[in-house]
Amino acid sequence: MATREYPEHPLVGVGGVIVEGDKILLVRRGREPLLGEWSLPGGLVEVGEELTEALRREILEETGLVVHEGPIVEVLSRILRDEQGRVRFHYVLIDYLCRVQGGQLEAATDATEACWAEQSRLHEYGLRPETLRVIEKAFSLGRSLESRAFS
Repeated sequence: MATREYPEHPLVGVGGVIVEGDKILLVRRGREPLLGEWSLPGGLVEVGEELTEALRREILEETGLVVHEGPIVEVLSRILRDEQGRVRFHYVLIDYLCRVQGGQLEAATDATEACWAEQSRLHEYGLRPETLRVIEKAFSLGRSLESRAFS
């Protein structure tokens, strides 16, 4: 079984960029990496699991919400090193634009808090630059899709 900390190879994760109007769903991480930081909900893909299955499972587990996934917003690497420069965490993340279909928002499993954050107030959450970039890209993509079938 692969270990998350000091892995032998990158691990594959999925994230949901869940947009509702001018708000985005954020979760406060309850475990490493990025313990205590606000981020997008998501997690690792399990062996034998399709990417979109993992996405829906992780979002339901972390937030209590059922989502419909749309297009991929971004594929990126998250590499975090320790004080000696060794790779402590290495993920390849696939972030999807999502819309809520049902459920009740409640932080659970790896999330200690969950909230709807207004786009104009994202600076208050201390988000990492790459997370902000993905969120802004998702807002732009969502606006371009509003007149089409994604809903």
